[in-house]
Amino acid sequence: MRLRRRVIRASFVVVGLSLLAAPATAQSVNRAAIDELNAQLLYVALPLTLFVELTLVYVIYRFRNNDDPKPTVDDPALEVTWTAATGAILVFVGVSAFVVMANPYITPAAAEASTDGGDAFAEDTEIDVLAYQWGWEFSYADANVTTEERLVLPADQNVTFRLQTTDVIHAIYIPQLGVKQDIFPGRTMTARTHATEPGEYRLYCAEMCGAGHSKMDATVVVKNQSAYDAWMENQTTAAG
Repeated sequence: MRLRRRVIRASFVVVGLSLLAAPATAQSVNRAAIDELNAQLLYVALPLTLFVELTLVYVIYRFRNNDDPKPTVDDPALEVTWTAATGAILVFVGVSAFVVMANPYITPAAAEASTDGGDAFAEDTEIDVLAYQWGWEFSYADANVTTEERLVLPADQNVTFRLQTTDVIHAIYIPQLGVKQDIFPGRTMTARTHATEPGEYRLYCAEMCGAGHSKMDATVVVKNQSAYDAWMENQTTAAG
């Protein structure tokens, strides 16, 4: 009895800490959607895990001296209950995941297809991203500006990346902004983001692309609008 009380107390402490823990502020709309999905799944998975573990501990303790176990009697009501509960949980997980995957920041290609040929992101800042063994080149469609290994983004604005590769399969991956997209030879892929927190982040290639794969990274700098405009003006002047 004392062991069971301790286990139950410890379980309540774990649940309480997990509910009170405030997640860090997301740096982009993409990241916020992903973090929200993770939180929803955690709030479903944690009680189920605790329930199963507590039941296991109780059964081990309760029947530890049972030298003559009896077969379990069929219980249709119990079987229907846990089957229905499992089905409901799977439906919840499936719907939650579908909502996130349908988000135009997570799957921009789906959003473009739904516009029946129209440009879904006409107001976005467009940046052409060229991946090659082993580096990155960023070209700003609205200005005669090209940078290498350094991607500058405006904060609080929608940004669309048009992704291409000159050789093998690469993948753009910006963990803190929630951006990840494979890039295939001969195709133009699309990724999208909306950064909310100015700062400096890291960009990686997430696809094994050869001997220099580990060095294929870049710096992502998110600037507020005035700083971004000043940077763009300086770059345009230098290019001219």
